[in-house]
Amino acid sequence: MRKTTRAAVAVLAAAALLSIGAQPVQAGGAHGKKQTLRSAAPRDLRIGTAVAGGGHHVDQPYPDPFPNDKQYRAVLAHEFNSASPENQMKWEFIHPERDRYNFGPADAIVKFARKHGQAVRGHTLLWHSQNPAWLEQGTFTKAELRSILKKHIFTVVGRYRGQIHQWDVANEIFDGNGAYRQENIWIRELGPEIVADAFRWAHQADPKAQLFLNDYGVEWPGVKVDAYEALARQLLADRVPLHGFASQAHLSMRYGAPDQLQSVLQRFDDLGLYTAVTELDVRMDLPEGGVPTEEQLATQARYYTTTLNACLAVDDCNSFTLWGFTDKYSWVPVFFPAEGAATVMWDDFGRKPAYYALRDALAAAR
Repeated sequence: MRKTTRAAVAVLAAAALLSIGAQPVQAGGAHGKKQTLRSAAPRDLRIGTAVAGGGHHVDQPYPDPFPNDKQYRAVLAHEFNSASPENQMKWEFIHPERDRYNFGPADAIVKFARKHGQAVRGHTLLWHSQNPAWLEQGTFTKAELRSILKKHIFTVVGRYRGQIHQWDVANEIFDGNGAYRQENIWIRELGPEIVADAFRWAHQADPKAQLFLNDYGVEWPGVKVDAYEALARQLLADRVPLHGFASQAHLSMRYGAPDQLQSVLQRFDDLGLYTAVTELDVRMDLPEGGVPTEEQLATQARYYTTTLNACLAVDDCNSFTLWGFTDKYSWVPVFFPAEGAATVMWDDFGRKPAYYALRDALAAAR
C-alpha cells in the first residue's frame, strides 16, 4: 500500500508542472532508451493504456491498429505495464452472434501482454452500449436474458481465468441524475439486482480477478458518485465480490481540471475498495489549422498530472490507464468533432508536454 501524504502529493504536482515548461513542444522523434512511463511508475501502480482496435477503428481509413502497426506495438510494449482492450472484449466484438464468439483479437492482446510483462484489464461485461443487434433486437424472456448474460460472463471471464488483473464488470450503469440507466437492457429487463449477480458470476469464473464498477462523470462529487457509494455499500453488505471503483476520466478542457477526484476516490478507499483511473484522455478545442498552442499543451499537461496525483494520493489506487496514447488512433475526433489532440503523443508518437509531466510525477512518487 502506498502511503503518500497530501503534502508529498503537492510537492509532486508542483514538480510535474515545473517540468512542463522545461520541455519543448515536440513534433516527433524516437523514444530511444530514456526512462519510460512504466519504468518511472511506483511498483504498486500499474500504468496502462487502451489497445486500439474494433469500435470506431473499423470505419477509419487505416488497417486495424494493433495487429498492423509495428511502431504502435513497440511503443505499447515499451511504455506501459498494463493493457486494456479498447473494444476487443466488448459484447458486439467478442460475441457477435448468439452462438459464436470472436476471441482472436482479445487472445492476441492477452498473449502480447504476457510476453511483455503487462497486466490486462478486461472491459466490459455489463453495459448499455456496443451490444450486438442479436441481443438488443432479440425477443427473449427474462429467464433467457439472465441465462445469456451468465453464459457470456462464464465463457469470457473463464477463458482468461488467471490472466486478467481487473475486470470492469458493471460499466456506466447510472445516468447523470444518479438513476439506473433504462437503456441498459440488463437493468431494464432484469432489474438492478442483476448487477450483483454479474459480480458473483465473474468472481466464480475467475476468483483472482479484481472486479470493478466503472463510469465517467465521477471526477467530482455529485449525485452519480453518491449513487455509486450507496450501491457499493449495499453490495459489500450483501457480501457481493466487489473489489473496486474506477473513474474513467474522459476530460475536456472546456471544463475545469478534476481537482476533487482525490476526495471521490478516497470515499471508496474508505470502504475498503481498490480504486483506479481507467480511461484518461484530455481533449481540447483546436485552433484553426489544428495545432494546439503551447498554452493549451501546458493546460492539458496540468489536467493529466492533476488526475495522476489524485490517484497517487489514495493508498489503494493501483491502476492508472490512458485511453490510448497517440492522437493517430484516438476516439475523440470521431465522437467529438470539434475537439481533439487528447492523448500524450502526436500522430507520429512524438511526446507532448503531458507525457513528460506524467513521467516526472511518476518518478517523483517512487
